[in-house]
Amino acid sequence: MPRLLLRSPQFKFIPIPINGVNSCTCQIKINTVTKYTLVRNTKKGTTQNFDISELCRDFLDIEYNSNYNAQSILINVTLRTYSDFNGTGNVVSTSASTDYGFMGYGYFEDGTNPTIANGQILISKNPNLGYVQLYYPNNTTGIVTKTASSATNTTAFGATTTNIGVYNGKVKRIDCTKYGDGRRIVFINKYGAQQDLWFFLKETKTLARKNENYKTNILTYPSGSSATYSISNAPNVTFNTTAKQNFTLSSGYYPQGANNFFEELLLSEYVWYERPNKATGTDEVIPVKVKKSSIQFKTSLNDKLIEYTIDFEEAYDYINNVR
Repeated sequence: MPRLLLRSPQFKFIPIPINGVNSCTCQIKINTVTKYTLVRNTKKGTTQNFDISELCRDFLDIEYNSNYNAQSILINVTLRTYSDFNGTGNVVSTSASTDYGFMGYGYFEDGTNPTIANGQILISKNPNLGYVQLYYPNNTTGIVTKTASSATNTTAFGATTTNIGVYNGKVKRIDCTKYGDGRRIVFINKYGAQQDLWFFLKETKTLARKNENYKTNILTYPSGSSATYSISNAPNVTFNTTAKQNFTLSSGYYPQGANNFFEELLLSEYVWYERPNKATGTDEVIPVKVKKSSIQFKTSLNDKLIEYTIDFEEAYDYINNVR
């Protein structure tokens, strides 16, 4: 069953003959429920195309998933041609397809209708090695995702694993004890799957505040005396204070073949950060945004040692205002 990358256009088409057809419809079902029926009058002797990507993408609710199964939707598309205008008259021909849809994308060079192959590990290969090379701290477990008959399945690997044979992947262990265990960023990659990217060096935090101010009258008028005020009352009042917490993480030294990971992190629309909870100290996963809008890719020839420093911002207000 095809697996569509819905951040790029996905065209469904049906041929229109020279005679006998004046309109066509495109029925889209998401998880077996009809969501759209599109109707178009047609031009004879052409092919009618419908881009279904944005319509289907609206039904992908992406959330952090601790088991790393890539979130997908079942898409059924039925195209029909009709003898009369506006989808009326007799049905002349029918074309049906069934696909899975993922929150991924293809590159311009990939052409139209980018898809994921069955049995494919959902992490970019190292172009210099020809296989997937992951980078994890010592004594740290992980999970990788692969397409399968039921959309996707996952395999967890142990704290000392260096070879994920079933997925044609390898794990390089990094000693980052100088700065603790490192920080884990999770993002939805170009295939629509969660991927870990570890930042092994130091972390810095900042808190930025915004607020508004107004002046108020603090005078009181006691009976039998002149107006007065208390010096403990502020005539300039602060209100509507909001704040954002930012993090700057240093990746540590990666080989040039890992540049794809940082590219996909920059292009991702869903990013999470694992950090200690303020109250308990146990790890929690929070949504963040990548603040950088551009990144200069480094090479071993130009830069010798390749290290990235990336700014992240909490994807919510520091003071709870969810209503």
